[in-house]
Amino acid sequence: MQKKGSILAENIIFIILNLTFIIILMLFLFSKTGAAPVMEEKYAKQIAMLVDTSEPVMTIDINMEDAIEIAQKENMNLNEAIAINGNIVTVKLRPDSNGYSYSFFNDVDAKANFDTKTRTKYYLTITKNE
Repeated sequence: MQKKGSILAENIIFIILNLTFIIILMLFLFSKTGAAPVMEEKYAKQIAMLVDTSEPVMTIDINMEDAIEIAQKENMNLNEAIAINGNIVTVKLRPDSNGYSYSFFNDVDAKANFDTKTRTKYYLTITKNE
C-alpha cells in the first residue's frame, strides 16, 4: 500500500481566491491612505478645531502642502479648496465632489485665504462675530 498525497482542486481554488482577495484589499488600502477624501476630512477637522480654540483678531497659518498637491493634480481652484460658511468648514480637493464639512462651536467669524506667495499654505483670519 503506497500512500500518495493528493491536493484537491477545491483547496487550490480556495487558496487562490483568498490570495486574490488579500491582494485587492491591500491595494485598496494603500491607494486610500493619502487620497483626497482622507485629506479633506483631516483638514476640515483640524481647521474646525483651530477655529474653536482661537479668539477674535487672530491670523493662523496652516501648512497644507500635501493637500495643495492633490488639489493641483485634480485641477481644483485653490481659492475654493477651503470654504467657511457660518460655523461650517468645508474642504474640497476634487472638483467633482462635495468635499468634507465639519462644524465648529466658537462664536467668531472665520475666513480662509490661499497664500499666493508661498503657494503651500492657507491662512485663517478670525474676527469677532457681529
